[in-house]
Amino acid sequence: MSTGQNPSTWQAVVQDWSSDRDAFKGVPWGKAMMWIFLLSDTFIFTCFLIGYMSVRMSTTATWPNPSEVFALTIGGRSIPLILIAIMTFVLITSSGTMAMAVNYGYRRDRVRCALLMLTTAALGATFVGMQAFEWSKLIGEGVRPWGNPMGAAQFGASFFMITGFHGMHVSVGVIYLCTVAFKVLRGDYEKRGNYQIVEIAGLYWHFVDLVWVFIFAFFYLW
Repeated sequence: MSTGQNPSTWQAVVQDWSSDRDAFKGVPWGKAMMWIFLLSDTFIFTCFLIGYMSVRMSTTATWPNPSEVFALTIGGRSIPLILIAIMTFVLITSSGTMAMAVNYGYRRDRVRCALLMLTTAALGATFVGMQAFEWSKLIGEGVRPWGNPMGAAQFGASFFMITGFHGMHVSVGVIYLCTVAFKVLRGDYEKRGNYQIVEIAGLYWHFVDLVWVFIFAFFYLW
């Protein structure tokens, strides 16, 4: 009995193993790496939100009412979730300006592209500023990662971990967008004839915005 292998069999094996390379043929390396990074980040945020839901459903202590905890007193009236609503509007608006920046990038209109990216970064910085105000308000009311005078102690740990991790992503994104915008304005990508980095930055920013939608729904509306 012959132990030799048919050459066509080995060719089929090689073709199967190289199919991933063929599937991603033509995809820029930077864009592929950004997608892989965002996929890994998706798993992290998913674990955080699943952990939050598990803690909230299993705790026997009273869970604070988000409409009361995150209310602001304006004109003598307590308005629930007003700050969170403004933060959400700002972040969603920034997603629109980022999409416009990508559009102008591919049109090679570097001035408008850079200005829209800086506008997106400014909106992101505004979001982080409002989040810092929200943190300082809760800290002033006695909420800590290890305790909470309003009810379940796990509330503070969940709040600071989830919103802090997302806020870190937004802060990094602001620096990232400012850096890319500066290079766009300077004409670095015009010389290369390639504005794909703007689209890659846009992928990161849209991901950050999408994650906030889930945090808003699970943490503030539930």
